[in-house]
Amino acid sequence: MARPRVRRQKGKKAEVTLPEPKLNVETLTWEEMTWINIEGPTTRETEYLSENYGFHPLDLDDCLSRIQRPKIDEYPDYLFMVFHFPVFSKQARVTTPSQVSVFIGKDYLITLHKGDLKPLVKLFRECQLEEEARQQNLGGGSGQLLYQIIDRLVDYCLPILNKIGDNIERVDEEIFAQSMPRAIKDISILRRDVISFRRIIWPLRAVAANLKSKVSRFTKTDMGPYFDDMVDHIDKIWDGLDEYKEIIEGLNDTHDSLATNRTNEVVRMLTIIATILLPITVVASIFGMNIPLGPFGNSPVSALYVALICLAIIIGMLYFFRRQRWI
Repeated sequence: MARPRVRRQKGKKAEVTLPEPKLNVETLTWEEMTWINIEGPTTRETEYLSENYGFHPLDLDDCLSRIQRPKIDEYPDYLFMVFHFPVFSKQARVTTPSQVSVFIGKDYLITLHKGDLKPLVKLFRECQLEEEARQQNLGGGSGQLLYQIIDRLVDYCLPILNKIGDNIERVDEEIFAQSMPRAIKDISILRRDVISFRRIIWPLRAVAANLKSKVSRFTKTDMGPYFDDMVDHIDKIWDGLDEYKEIIEGLNDTHDSLATNRTNEVVRMLTIIATILLPITVVASIFGMNIPLGPFGNSPVSALYVALICLAIIIGMLYFFRRQRWI
């Protein structure tokens, strides 16, 4: 750790000079190709890029913006691109966007991101440690390196999509397993997750479709088929999200139907019980008055007679309900 320097001058107080913080800039070079990776960019890193590469100030501001939409800005010497890729948050149980800003020129590629995209971090570490990985990814020029990065990040979306599919199957089982309160909460979480995922993928499709024509001047080989394949993968992810959206809507309708049916069953049983108790209450009220009622007035078994009358009423009403197919 660097220590502060203390300057003392005669007749003056000591002045403490702190060392400049180190820039969070990592560099890889293979032949004439350079990959600069910046995790967690700040204004210090953007100032460094401005001094050494002369990028447009608005592009550098977009690198620090959290609400920037995916896009491609074209300049005579370089391209500036913004991508959003999904990252699943375990705490919030929802997919959130993570931004990657890219500057691509003839012999360099600069990536700026928060460091939460594992495929991008892993690819840079592989190129740092393995010479074969550097040759394979950086040897084809900046356009090929960009394809390798975007392709890995697109493939990273598939496990997240599969996780949503597993959660949908689990919720499907909960709906038919008498777990109604928990099921409706899980359905709401799944719907929010799919909506957030679709919001990330939709603008990415438009940007990825333009990559082939924009990046062709920075590639040594024809990368058109590779970019087309990557676009097909993004379309496959979008189709999967569409399917999951329809399934979740179906699960929600099924849940509402089951909940309504169970509520109707409960209301029906309560209505039957109340209907049966009504005449029994009337009989009990009549015989509970202090007025002699014929042979039941002074009989020691009058309570038994009243119970038999109530039992006959219950049996008769149950028979009537059964004949009417109400129960």
